[in-house]
Amino acid sequence: MDTVGRLVVIVLFEGVDLLDVTGPPEVFSLARREADDAVVYEVVLAAASLEPVTTGAGVRVLPDITFGEAARRSIDTLIVPGAVEVGRERRVRALVDPEVVERVRELAARSRRVTSVCVGAHVLAAAGLLDGKRATTHWSTARQLAAEHPEVEVDADPIFIREGDVWTGAGISACLDLSLALVADDLGEAVALRVARQLVMYLKRQSGQSQFSVPLEQISATRRVEDLRHHILRNIGRRLTVVDLAAYAHVSDRHLTRIFKTELNTTPHAYIESVRVEKARNELESSDATLERIASVSGFGTVDTLVRAFRRRLNTTPTEYRRRFRSSHAV
Repeated sequence: MDTVGRLVVIVLFEGVDLLDVTGPPEVFSLARREADDAVVYEVVLAAASLEPVTTGAGVRVLPDITFGEAARRSIDTLIVPGAVEVGRERRVRALVDPEVVERVRELAARSRRVTSVCVGAHVLAAAGLLDGKRATTHWSTARQLAAEHPEVEVDADPIFIREGDVWTGAGISACLDLSLALVADDLGEAVALRVARQLVMYLKRQSGQSQFSVPLEQISATRRVEDLRHHILRNIGRRLTVVDLAAYAHVSDRHLTRIFKTELNTTPHAYIESVRVEKARNELESSDATLERIASVSGFGTVDTLVRAFRRRLNTTPTEYRRRFRSSHAV
């Protein structure tokens, strides 16, 4: 059998997220073994120089080649990780080095496909590689990405998004999901699933699965909004309307809508639906309850309403979601 070589270049720079750098090579290494060496992924770390690079975790990493050397080679897959700074009140902000952006733009021109992991999407956006495209990033910096690059359609929910030969991945551990998706694209689903088993990942998550749990999402909000959110969680199986929530919060309907828009950047209806979808997802993953029962306890009322919400938010159906993500321990 002829062996196909694929050069994977991971961009390295000061302060880069460590897992974004180390996660993908593990996936590609296992893929080579599971594919019986039919495809050889050569993974290299490229940086401005061969001096050690200190990651955001404080661990130093040695580059394999310089950006200049990488630019002289034909690259199969370019992987761009990111870096963040955490300011006051634990606010996370993506960092973008203009010199790294320029190098990424240069290397992308020599790459078959370009990918970002976590906040690396900010680097791709700054390089103009996401213009007119839908992209994801870590949920904590999604608003920053949308504000700084209005030409990019930012969707903070999916694990990863593919737009032609440009792929963007969500937060931190989702680098493994993105790498598995790249392997599946190259070698097929069977090989990718075997790699997932070797990584002790229960399953390979599809791109439509949300990168975070709605009820646990970290959102800076007033005490009143936090109270409203908890009220919604406690009563998610019941009828919840704007009128109901406004009465609970002792404000007018219009003012309630304004509060949700300002604090949560959404509408009351959309937020309630997102929590109901989350409740239904949990039931599908962990129980054998019928769709009728799940539609009832999650507040959708009917299976048709449940199905429409899943298609709208996750681009799948409850039945398909259960098939892919149901826990082996469900009873």
